[in-house]
Formats: sequence, C-alpha cells, structure tokens
Amino acid sequence: QVQLVESGGGLVQPGGSLRLSCTVSGTIFGIYMAWYRQAPGKQRELVARITAGGTTNYLDSVKGRFTISRDNVKGAVYMQMDSLKPEETAVYYCNNYRRTWSWGQGTQVTVSS
Repeated sequence: QVQLVESGGGLVQPGGSLRLSCTVSGTIFGIYMAWYRQAPGKQRELVARITAGGTTNYLDSVKGRFTISRDNVKGAVYMQMDSLKPEETAVYYCNNYRRTWSWGQGTQVTVSS
C-alpha cells in the first residue's frame, strides 16, 4: 500500500513563502500527481497537478504564485508557495491525480499575522 508523507507546512505571515514536500513510498514514475488542500469547514480542493512528463496545471487563484514540481528518482513531489494569503490556510495533501491512494496526514499551512 502506497504511503504519502507531506511536510514543510507551518505558520507564515501574509505574503510569505513555504515549500511543501511529499514523499511517496512507492514509485511515482508515470504517475500523474497533485496537491490538494482542505480548509476548516470546506471541501478538499485541487490546487495543482503535474503529469508524468512535467506538464503542470493550477487552480486559477494560485497561478503565478505556486509552483509544483517532481523528482521521480526520489519519489517526491513539491510545491513552492509564494505570496501566501490568509484564506489559503488549510491542510495540504498530495495524491495520485488519476487513482486516489489512501490520504496521508497532510501538512498544516497557516497564513496569519
């Protein structure tokens, strides 16, 4: 069973940056990966995705500020988040975009002054 471990979250001021990491216990070669987030009281939403070949796609509200990337050798997916906003406070998760694996614990991102 694939295990996902997200890290890199924390408390950051508005306008600040964080880099999230996701380590996958199995291979991610050929896997379409994605980052999601879930804010308190809201449904989980797709934030960014990256194909096996490296093509990326973003939620409109994060375009130009977030960058998803991957390292197939390390079995890792990353997301650089810049110019963070308070409304982006949420637990962030990664997962297989096409066939959802069991969710990891996520990493908490809190944007607050």
